[in-house]
Amino acid sequence: MTENWLATGSRNHIVETLRDLPDVARSSDILVFDDETGQQIDFDLRALEVEPPKRGRPKLGVTSKEVTLLPRHWEWLARQPGGASATLRKLVDTARKAGSSDREKRDAAYHFLSAMAGDYPHFEDAIRALYANDQSRFETLTADWPVAVREHGLNLAWGE
Repeated sequence: MTENWLATGSRNHIVETLRDLPDVARSSDILVFDDETGQQIDFDLRALEVEPPKRGRPKLGVTSKEVTLLPRHWEWLARQPGGASATLRKLVDTARKAGSSDREKRDAAYHFLSAMAGDYPHFEDAIRALYANDQSRFETLTADWPVAVREHGLNLAWGE
């Protein structure tokens, strides 16, 4: 089996990349991962059609969803400049910029590597090095792995 890297990016970018692929014998030959969690995402390749329009401002990527807060939270949000939506967006962006914790990064790398490299040589030792935050040992143990798998594991665990 050959592991190839096809795309990294937004869901729409991934969907477009998958649409542009030639037909594959088995959809299970293509794996998609969420880089924040390392979990595999299932796409039904037969159902990659354009989604129906949603409420909100779709051209700006804005969709309407519900948020449940206590009255004191709504009161605080109402007092903020720009209102509730702008304040919530700022809070979310600030939290996202703060990034994932080291543990979350290691867990994401572990989930990805379990799916892609679980039967590779030195897998168990590489995972021990991952959780020991020993990047040098991880790189040594994974040197013979396919470049795309090793590099993505490194990026998930230690990348920005």
